[in-house]
Amino acid sequence: MPVYAYRGVTEAGKTTRGHLDAESPRSARGKLRRDGVHVTEFRETSADAVTRSQSGPRFNFHISLPSLQRISGMDLAMMTRQAATLLSAGIPLVEGLRALTEQTEHAKLKSVLGQVTDSVNQGASFGDALGQTEAFPSLYVNMVKAGEAGGALEAILERLADYLESQVRLRNKVSSILIYPLVMLGFAGFVIGVLVTVVLPQITELLVTLDQPLPFYTRWIIEGSNFLRGYWWLLGLLGGAAFIAFRAAIARPKGRAMWDRFLLSVPVLGRSVRLIALSRFTRTLSTLLSGGLPIVRALDTAKAVANNVVLGDAIDKARDSITEGASIAAPLRASGEFPPLVTHMIEVGERSGQLERMLEKVADTYDEQVETTVTRLTALLEPMLILVMVGIVVVIILATLVPLLNITTSLG
Repeated sequence: MPVYAYRGVTEAGKTTRGHLDAESPRSARGKLRRDGVHVTEFRETSADAVTRSQSGPRFNFHISLPSLQRISGMDLAMMTRQAATLLSAGIPLVEGLRALTEQTEHAKLKSVLGQVTDSVNQGASFGDALGQTEAFPSLYVNMVKAGEAGGALEAILERLADYLESQVRLRNKVSSILIYPLVMLGFAGFVIGVLVTVVLPQITELLVTLDQPLPFYTRWIIEGSNFLRGYWWLLGLLGGAAFIAFRAAIARPKGRAMWDRFLLSVPVLGRSVRLIALSRFTRTLSTLLSGGLPIVRALDTAKAVANNVVLGDAIDKARDSITEGASIAAPLRASGEFPPLVTHMIEVGERSGQLERMLEKVADTYDEQVETTVTRLTALLEPMLILVMVGIVVVIILATLVPLLNITTSLG
C-alpha cells in the first residue's frame, strides 16, 4: 500500500506533519480531513523514508485556543498585502497560500488559511474557499470572487489591503483620541468612590457622635453613601439587567432602528456617528465598484458595513431605484439622511463615469472630518470631566466641613 507524507494545520492552529498508508491520494486526503487536518503539503514517499523520519524521540506540546481568538483588521490587512505580493511575483496561488500558512503566527488565521489551502487543492476557487471558512467578511469574499472572475486578483488584493489598512488607521486614530478622556473618567470614578465609601463614613461617624442637627444636603449625602455601601450589589445587578435588556432590544429590527435614529439625533455625538457611517459606506462602495462588483451587490455590502439602519433604509431605496433604471443620487438626496456633499459627488461621478474616484474622495474628506470632530469633542470633554469631578468633591467636602465648622463655632 502506498505511503504518503503530509504537512498541514490542525483545527487548533497547530502545524503538524507525518505519514499514513492509503490506497490512493484521494483516500489519504479524505482521512486527514476527517481527522481535522487541513493539508498544505502532500506527496507520496517510501517506507524507508518513514523509518528514518520516525527514528529518535520527538516531543511536541502545544496548547492553543484559536476559537477564542479573533482575526484583527491589521492581521487580515497584512495577510492580504503579502498574498498580493506573492501573486504579483508570479507564485502560484496554492504555493502562495502554503507560504502564508507557514509564516503567519496567528493561530486562528493559520487554521483558516489551512482550510482555504485544502479547499483550493481540491479544486475550489479562492473566493469560494474563503466563503466556506466564514472567517472573512462578505466584502472580502465578494471582492476576491470579482477579482478571479475578471482575471485581476492581484490588483483586487492590493485594493483590499489598502481598504483594510485605511479602516485600521481610522479606528486607531479614534481610539487613541478617546484614551485620555476614558482614563480621566475612570480616575474620577475611583476618587469619588474612595470619598464615598472610605472617607465619608468616618466623617459621618464623627458628626453623629456630636449629636448636632445637620444640614439637609449633608443628610442626603450621608444617606446616599450608606445606600451605595449597603446595596452596591443590587445596583450591579440592576445595571447588568439593564445592559442585557438593552442588547436584546437593539437586536430586534425595530429597536435597532430607534437606537440608530436616536444616535443620529444627538446634537454633537450624532454628527460624529453620521460621519463615521458615511465614511465607511463611501469607501466600501468605492472599493467594491473598483473591484468590478455590480452596483446592486456593492450597495448591499456597503450598507452592511455602514452599520446604521436609518442610512440603510435610504441605501435600499437607492438600490431599488437603480433596478428601475434611475440614478443613485436622487433617492439618497430625497431621504434627507445624506449630506449634499455626498449626493453631489455621487451625481457628478455618475455623469462622468468616475463614481469610484468620487466616492473615494468623499471617504477621504469624511475621514479627516471624523478625526477633527472627535479631537474637538475630546478637547471639550476633558475640562468637563475635570469640572464635574471637582464639583462633586467640593460638594462632598462642603457637606462635611460646614457642619464641623458650625459645631466648632457653637462650642467656642
